[in-house]
Amino acid sequence: MSVSEPSRAGPGPAGSASSAPGGLLDVLGVAAVVLDEDGRIVLWSPQAEELFGYTSDEALGRFAGRLLVHEENLEQVMDLFAQVMGGNGSWAGVFPIRRRDGGTKLVEFRNMRLMDDRKGLYALGLASDRTTLRRVERDLALSTGLVSQSPIGLVVMDTELRFAAVNPALERMDGLPADELIGRRTHDVLPFLDTEAIDSSMRQVLDTGVPILDLEIVGRTAADPDHERAWSASYYRLEDPVGKVLGVAGSIVDVTDRHRMAAEAHHARRRLALLADASVLIGTTLDLHRTAHELADIVVPDLADVATVDILDTALNGRSTPPSPPQGHARFRALAVKAAHPTEAVRAADPTGDIADYGADRLVTQCVTTSDPILVPHVDGGDLRRIARCPETATALARAGLHSYLVVPLIARGEVLGALDLKRFRNPLPFDDDDLILASELAVRAAVSIDNARWYQRERDAALTLQRSLLPQHPPHRPGLEIAYRYQPAEAAREVGGDWFDVIPLPGDKTALVVGDVMGSGIPAAATMGQLSSATRALADLDLDPSRVLHHLDRSSTGLDQAIATCVYVVYDPHRAHCRIALAGHLPPALVRPGRAPELLDLPTGVPLGVGGVPFRTTRIALDPGDKLVLYTDGLVETRDRPIDARLATLLGLLGQPDRPLEATCDLLLHALRHPDDHDDTALLIARAEPARGPGAS
Repeated sequence: MSVSEPSRAGPGPAGSASSAPGGLLDVLGVAAVVLDEDGRIVLWSPQAEELFGYTSDEALGRFAGRLLVHEENLEQVMDLFAQVMGGNGSWAGVFPIRRRDGGTKLVEFRNMRLMDDRKGLYALGLASDRTTLRRVERDLALSTGLVSQSPIGLVVMDTELRFAAVNPALERMDGLPADELIGRRTHDVLPFLDTEAIDSSMRQVLDTGVPILDLEIVGRTAADPDHERAWSASYYRLEDPVGKVLGVAGSIVDVTDRHRMAAEAHHARRRLALLADASVLIGTTLDLHRTAHELADIVVPDLADVATVDILDTALNGRSTPPSPPQGHARFRALAVKAAHPTEAVRAADPTGDIADYGADRLVTQCVTTSDPILVPHVDGGDLRRIARCPETATALARAGLHSYLVVPLIARGEVLGALDLKRFRNPLPFDDDDLILASELAVRAAVSIDNARWYQRERDAALTLQRSLLPQHPPHRPGLEIAYRYQPAEAAREVGGDWFDVIPLPGDKTALVVGDVMGSGIPAAATMGQLSSATRALADLDLDPSRVLHHLDRSSTGLDQAIATCVYVVYDPHRAHCRIALAGHLPPALVRPGRAPELLDLPTGVPLGVGGVPFRTTRIALDPGDKLVLYTDGLVETRDRPIDARLATLLGLLGQPDRPLEATCDLLLHALRHPDDHDDTALLIARAEPARGPGAS
């Protein structure tokens, strides 16, 4: 234990040491007077000069009774003096004394007999002004009463931050009596609090003298080890009147109710924020997997440390969920896994895209079977076996520290689609009923988006299947032409299905090239596209002029449900090295000639098929060996944020780059002009003229 050095003051007059009043005795002004056995004053303190008014020169050697006591009290004083000197014990009491100025003052006395080394006897008198003493006693009693009866915990720590004093309220808060606290440090007696932060705060106050007010402390003590409580602590430095640091004093107020209300308000705000975020951030697209990831991103880390979104295989395959699971099993496909931090629990989760079987005893199976959420606030070994898919994953979850679990069903339009699975590892709080309500709300909102996404996914798949079945799978190699093509569907299910291309053999080694776009989307557009494609092939067999082909297509489209379509129809004759082109409201093809800048053909645009009443015109264009003709639909060049002219200029710029194979050119155009979330189909057909090998050559 270290001992603080005494404070030192600067030199006083004539080099004497002096110090300002700093202790209780100085406040009381205790005077010391020593009398010999005859009652003469032999020692006289400076405080005696102040209390009685006599200097040491005036007092020393004189009989104290005659100097300080009124005549009527002298006999009583002599008797008391005789009793003390006779060895009958000390005497204490209040007595009126006479001051030098003739006034009378009530003085509190303590008198006792002294003996020196030669057996000489003396009387020591300690005296203090009664009024001052009573005020100090009253203040001390008041302070003691306030400290002992205060509901606020009060503590004094010494300069080494050891408990020096505590009041009963703090004993009750800590659950420890004072004798188990005094002399010990906080980490010795309060292990369930953040004692490092508490000590750091007190050390800061001790070093700087600046108080710290309303420091929140949250934790548990021996008084209530099963529940978390909160306190507001204020610390200030204790100093004596001359500035010597004595330690740190603190006042501790239990604010558990306020803390809980603030926590509940915070949780309420968090729930509202999550629900608000969910309404904006979940279901931004009609992509099933992205929607599942958006749900997982919302709940981690605010609600769970690890979240998984799993959908029933029956829901993915278009079959309604049966009212009871098939003989003890439920098949799930993992759509999303999200973790707030690296953890072994992620490896224990089913990999995204995999299908996993869960038995009837598993909690997630019971959740989707009963359509009810399942909450396990405190997970034990038995719970782990019902949460994990297998013993190995149960072991992994235990090692990761899974302590609380919640699973809620994803229900949309009365059908159980899957489950939202939530786990806590680092978050020390168990899931509670409020968390269950919040998770269920989020699951309801997400389930609708997931249901929309799966139905649109089915529609998209159906439209794509129909679309691709109607498109040429392997267009034939044609005399005098090298051909490359691409079809890229839109990302959204409702916007798939309207674009098509075709390569049609004609008599005399001629070839018809067709690219069209039905103004619509989805399965109806794909069906209309199929009818127009079939009609185009039938008309092509008649070897008509392109304008006549478009004329007949226009007339036939009036009987179709979605009758509006654009189309470009080209007939290439390799022996005459030219092509005839007609447009029906379609974007102009691009012509790329070796050594020249690419250009958009200046052709009569015509009107879309289905409008009717407007004749189409055919334009003849020379197409020499090496020339390329680029046919495309608007999905390649139209965007919502740039004008079409700028996009067409970009297309020509890409085509003007150094020559490359046609397949590579297709890839370049799609990569540069298309984006993953484009909202339209794209059909692209590039034909390069080659030298003809004579009539009938193949």
